[in-house]
Amino acid sequence: MSASSATSTAGIPIHEALCRWVFSSIGKKTIVAVTGILLVLFVTGHMLGNFTIYFGPDLINAYAKHLRDLGPFLWVIRLGLLATVFLHIFFTMLLWKENAVARPQKYAVGDPIKTTVFARTMRLTGLIVLAFVVFHLAHFTLLIFNPSWAHLDTELHGETVHDVYRMVVLGFSNPVVSAFYIISLGLLAFHLSHGIGSLFQTLGVTSRKMRPVYEAIARVYAWALFVGYSSIPISILIFGLGKNTIK
Repeated sequence: MSASSATSTAGIPIHEALCRWVFSSIGKKTIVAVTGILLVLFVTGHMLGNFTIYFGPDLINAYAKHLRDLGPFLWVIRLGLLATVFLHIFFTMLLWKENAVARPQKYAVGDPIKTTVFARTMRLTGLIVLAFVVFHLAHFTLLIFNPSWAHLDTELHGETVHDVYRMVVLGFSNPVVSAFYIISLGLLAFHLSHGIGSLFQTLGVTSRKMRPVYEAIARVYAWALFVGYSSIPISILIFGLGKNTIK
C-alpha cells in the first residue's frame, strides 16, 4: 500500500483524519498549548543567554559567536520559532472565534470577578507583544534602525567577532528604547500570567482544586521573567552597566 492510500482505523485517509483532528476543538487547543509551551521554553532560554552580559563582554560575545557558528541551522531555528508563533496566534484566534460563535450574546451585566485582568487582556497583550517581537528583531537582529552596528567588532581570543556587548549597551542607553522594552516586557508578563496557567487546563492536567496553585505558579514565573529581562535595560540605563564601552 502506498503512503498516499494509507488510511486510519476509521477507514479515512490519514491526511484527512489528521486535518480533521487539527481543526477540531481538541486539536486546536492542543496546538495552542504545545506551541505555548515551546515559546515559554524559548523565552526562558533566551533570558538565560542574555544574562551572560553580566559576566562581561567576552562571555556574551562568545555566546553570540557560538550562535552565529551554527550557520544555516540558526536560520532553521529562527524560522521554526516564527512558525511556532504563527501557529500559536492562528489557532488561538480560531478558538476565540469558535467561542464567540458558541456564545454570540454577551451577558447584560458583566461579571469581571470570575475572570482576572490577565485573562481579559489576553488578546490585547498578545498583539502588543507580537509588535514588540517584530521591533526586537528589527532592532538587534536585522539592525534596521542602526545598520552601523553591523560593523561593531572586537577581539575575542585572537579572533575578530561581532561586539554584541557594546551593541546591547548602545541600544539600551536610549531611554525611549529602554522604556519601550520594559513596558512591553510588563505586557508579556500579563500575557503569560494567564497563558501559562491555562496551558495546564488545556492539556487536562489540572483540577478545580489544583487550578489556583497552577495559576499562582504561572504568575510568579511570568513576573520572574519580567524581572530578569527588564533588569538588563535597567542595569545599563540607570546603573551604567557597560557604559565605559561607548565612551
